[in-house]
Amino acid sequence: MANTGLKNKLALITGGSKGLGRAMALALAEEGAKIALVSRDREKLESVAAEVRAAGSEALVFVADVTSEEDVMRLEREVSSYGKIDILINNAGINIRKNITEFTLEEWNRVQNTNLTSVFLLCRSFVPHMRGKGYGRILNMTSIMSHVSLPGRAAYSSSKTALLGLTRALALELAPDAITVNGISPGPFGTEMNTPIMNDPVANQAFISKIPLGRWGKVEEVGQLAVYLCSEAAGFITGTDVLIDGGWCAQ
Repeated sequence: MANTGLKNKLALITGGSKGLGRAMALALAEEGAKIALVSRDREKLESVAAEVRAAGSEALVFVADVTSEEDVMRLEREVSSYGKIDILINNAGINIRKNITEFTLEEWNRVQNTNLTSVFLLCRSFVPHMRGKGYGRILNMTSIMSHVSLPGRAAYSSSKTALLGLTRALALELAPDAITVNGISPGPFGTEMNTPIMNDPVANQAFISKIPLGRWGKVEEVGQLAVYLCSEAAGFITGTDVLIDGGWCAQ
């Protein structure tokens, strides 16, 4: 990729301890961005931070529950002591697969709070720090479940569809500040969240058979997409959602 303009940009990534968060952290680090990693698991965060540093970039580690208003406000204070962020990647997410009649209210709220309310909290805290630079990038990890759905995905699909609506509204709100806001909608990727499916030969084959390209996505592919959307070259892309799903939603 040509010069991305990401050198020394400060990127805050929630859910940065594994999976797609780790992949995006490493991809941005390779372009010279400084990475602030956030999750609840310090040990895993430190492991990813070591990889970021091995890639030649700076890494900061912050332990926080992004569904907690108090934690996010503390996170804002801690991160701001290092500088103002340029890039916010709202990647933290969970999925509970159940029929609607089997959900407890606590489970339902946990999915909504992690996948949607956390994004509100992070944006409310960090957008003020991003304004006034003539550059800013917010990436929200939506999902193909923002566009289509499956049985047992009521909580997840509703939270991700709402996140896509938030992405569009926020893009319009922040356009005067030259802060772009976009979604990335991954299809089936080989991450920890999908381990239950991948470990079940029948379910795994059923999934693979629905993907026109015939394979699970590689996390590095999302990393490279994030680099492009955060780059100077993508400055005219905002308020949209990029499907990276092997053709799933084209069917």
